Amino acid sequence: MPFKSQAQRRKFAQLLVEGKISPQTFEEWNRETGGKKLPEHVKPARRAAKKRSPAKKRQKRPSTRKGAKRRRS
Repeated sequence: MPFKSQAQRRKFAQLLVEGKISPQTFEEWNRETGGKKLPEHVKPARRAAKKRSPAKKRQKRPSTRKGAKRRRS
């Protein structure tokens, strides 16, 4: 799998130095990337908008006006 950004390439180089990935893995990724000019960072893909279900009907409540007096029985 090729690198997608310079930042990712640097991160893999750091992991290689720390011994967390093998030199073969780093070399494979580097070979697949080739001499491409990579962007510094890649923005994450936007999430697809969720389809909303039809709106549920709200029950109507009797409105109470401000200042209106309630009747007592």
